Amino acid sequence: MKPWMLLPPQWAHDLSSWGLPLYSLIHGRKTPEWKSFTWRDLHFKNPLGIAGGVDKNAEHLKEWWSLGCGFVEVGTVTPLPQTPNPGKILDRDVKLQAMWNKMGFPSEGAEETFYNLTYYAPNYRTPIFVNIGKNRYTPNNQAVLDYLFLVDKFRPFADAFVVNISSPNTKGLRELQNKENLRSLIGPIVDRVSHFEPTPVLVKLSPDMGDEALAETVLNCQDLGVDGFVLTNTTLSRPAGCHFPEEGGLSGAPLKDLSQRALKVAVESLGKKREGLLLVSVGGILTPEDVFERLQMGADLVQIYSALVFHGPNFFHDVARRYNDGR
Repeated sequence: MKPWMLLPPQWAHDLSSWGLPLYSLIHGRKTPEWKSFTWRDLHFKNPLGIAGGVDKNAEHLKEWWSLGCGFVEVGTVTPLPQTPNPGKILDRDVKLQAMWNKMGFPSEGAEETFYNLTYYAPNYRTPIFVNIGKNRYTPNNQAVLDYLFLVDKFRPFADAFVVNISSPNTKGLRELQNKENLRSLIGPIVDRVSHFEPTPVLVKLSPDMGDEALAETVLNCQDLGVDGFVLTNTTLSRPAGCHFPEEGGLSGAPLKDLSQRALKVAVESLGKKREGLLLVSVGGILTPEDVFERLQMGADLVQIYSALVFHGPNFFHDVARRYNDGR
């Protein structure tokens, strides 16, 4: 039974802040261990976590841990608080197993998220990735200042940074994936973290680039010294029969093929350069079999978002049980 599916999508989303703690209190268990591994001194009890956008302000880390996450990505965090884009920002299609959003980095801002992480810090149970993005009114030629501010702010708590330059819901953001913009953005971020105890830097890329453009972007980022990639963000493409507007990002089942393609392109384009890099696959992962398939394709970690809606928050423990039953 999934009572949240009886509610309008926006209501279900808003009420999750109250429902998740209660659900985890009843159903929470010890973080399951399966396919555990260590990367850059970060130990992952299992390779399955939540994607950026699920817990934007780091308000529910305790709940995610008890529900079985092997790692948690919070954000996207912006320097200043900002409201969602105007109008309708969230919808779902049960038949297509698809989620649509036009949120645009709604955030309580860096100060609130920093406060929440400070509260949870003594009880860390999994690696925490901090997904960072620019405020919507920051021009692209000044975007690096937003990202560097966030790197400096969250260095004490971030086990890795995810540089989000691929959301379709912030006007012009995807232009930062261009080669010229990448160098002026990613280079300073990598330099900044290298001056202190190094924190890994991952780049989150779009599924809407062609194979050649994606391969070039991956190699450009690797040359700039990034430590891995999150593949992918939501898509602007629409399958047949889709009723969602043209603007806004689509996730869920329609994203599956694009996300798989991106993972395959990244693995093949990196070749031997892949050694030491972290590949995180997200998009269209709705079943335990989808999780195992991405790991077999070469992903080190897997993230979910839509599966929490269509399957439910037991997904993490269900995947662990399926994995251990199949061994």
